[in-house]
Formats: sequence, structure tokens, C-alpha cells
Amino acid sequence: MHYATHAVAPLLALARTRAAKVCCFGSGRLRPDIQQPGGNPFPLQTAIFQLAGTDIAVEVTRSWFQAARAYTESFSAYGDQRGFEWQQLEHEAPLLFTLEPAQPGRRGRPVTAERVPVPYRPDLLPAEIAEFTLGGGHGGSHPHLAHEFVRSIVEERPAAIDAVTAAHWTAAGLCAHASAEKEGEPVVVPGFSVA
Repeated sequence: MHYATHAVAPLLALARTRAAKVCCFGSGRLRPDIQQPGGNPFPLQTAIFQLAGTDIAVEVTRSWFQAARAYTESFSAYGDQRGFEWQQLEHEAPLLFTLEPAQPGRRGRPVTAERVPVPYRPDLLPAEIAEFTLGGGHGGSHPHLAHEFVRSIVEERPAAIDAVTAAHWTAAGLCAHASAEKEGEPVVVPGFSVA
């Protein structure tokens, strides 16, 4: 969880808040030949974050080494009308779930699911960097992030991901790892502001 921003940031951005508290558990032990002094001893970590000012909790699981699964950095979000699950394998498309209207005589509401393509949107970028959305990693986000940052400088406005936002996204993962080191003890995630 030391570097969980790719999985945590989309959830915090969607909820427009920060993590307030986290409980995280590590699973297993890394082989001695891939452990680093003072580093992460867990091949897998799962965290539950409580989001500030909301009744939302989010789960993030991270695995890098020594886990029998394909590497992925992803997130899922579930609401009362739709849900979204990032693909679990690179060659798949994400899933979009829709909670359909209630049907007479049936308990609960039916849910439909469909695979949806990732909208890379190179049309939103200057031609010089548009090509980097395809195959550029992390769903084609890197050129968009870089472009937004440069535009904020050119337009003399705050960046969408400013220092405080970046600190909130980074602190969430660091605090999750601290919780895992304490066998899941809750850890308060600090809030940051511009001094």
C-alpha cells in the first residue's frame, strides 16, 4: 500500500473527498529473496477506507509479488443505480452493472451487466501527445494528467490535482500500510491544507 495512489485516487476523486480512517491487513509473507530491509513484508494487502464527511467505505486490494493472479491496478464503484468494475485481466473490458426497475412478484431488482470499452479520448489532447493514450498504461490517463497540469500553469489557475490533493491520495496508502503493520489496527489518515 506504500504506492496505492493508482487504486485509491479514482475512488477519492469520484467521491470528492479524502480518506479519514483505514484498517488494512497484510496477507502472507514475501520470500526472503524479494524482501527489502524496512520494506513491505506482504505479498498482498487489503484496506477498507472510511471517507471523510460521507457514509462511504471503499476497499482496495493490492498485490505485486508472489500472488497467483495477474497484476492489476483497478477499482470498482457501486451505487444505487449503477456499478462499475475495472477489468481484472488486461485483455478484458470493464463491466458496467445496471440495477433494473422492480418487477412484480420478484424480490429484489434484476441487475444487468455489460462489458464497456475504455474511452481513451485522444481527441481531448494536443496532437503531439494524443498518441500516448493508447498503450500508455493506467487506462491512457498519463497524457491527460500531464496535459491538465501544464494547462493549469499556462492558464495561471490551480491544478486539478494540487499538492493538497496529492498529499491526501498518498497519505491514504501510507496509513493503510501502517495499519497492516499493526495487524489491522485503525489508523487515522491526516488531513492537509495549504499553510
